Amino acid sequence: MFVSAETLTIVLSAVGLLLTLGSIMCAGFAWCIRRIDGFERSLGARIDGVDDKLGARIDGVDDKLGARIDGLEERLGARIDGVERSLGARIDGVAADMVELKVAVARLEGPQRHLIVASR
Repeated sequence: MFVSAETLTIVLSAVGLLLTLGSIMCAGFAWCIRRIDGFERSLGARIDGVDDKLGARIDGVDDKLGARIDGLEERLGARIDGVERSLGARIDGVAADMVELKVAVARLEGPQRHLIVASR
C-alpha cells in the first residue's frame, strides 16, 4: 500500500503534537505538586512553631494557676480549721450549759408524785 508524503507528514505531526502536549501537561502537573509540597512544608513549620509557643504559654499559665490554687487551699484550710475549733468550743459550751439546765429543771420539779395515796 502506498501512502503519500503529505499524509505521512500530517500523521507524524499529529503524533508529535500529542506527545508534546502530553509531556507539557505532565511537567505542569509535576510543577504544581512540587509547589503544593513546598507550601505544605513551610505551612507545617509555621504551625509547629505556633504550636510550640502556645504550648509554652499554656504551661506557664498552668503553673501560675497551680501555685495560686495551692495558696488558696492552704489559706482556706487554715480558716476552716479555725472555724472548726471555734464551733467545737461553742458546742462544748452549749453542752455544758445544757447539763446544768437539766439539773436545775430537775431540782425545780422535785421528786415525782405518786397517784396512789397510802391510807391509814
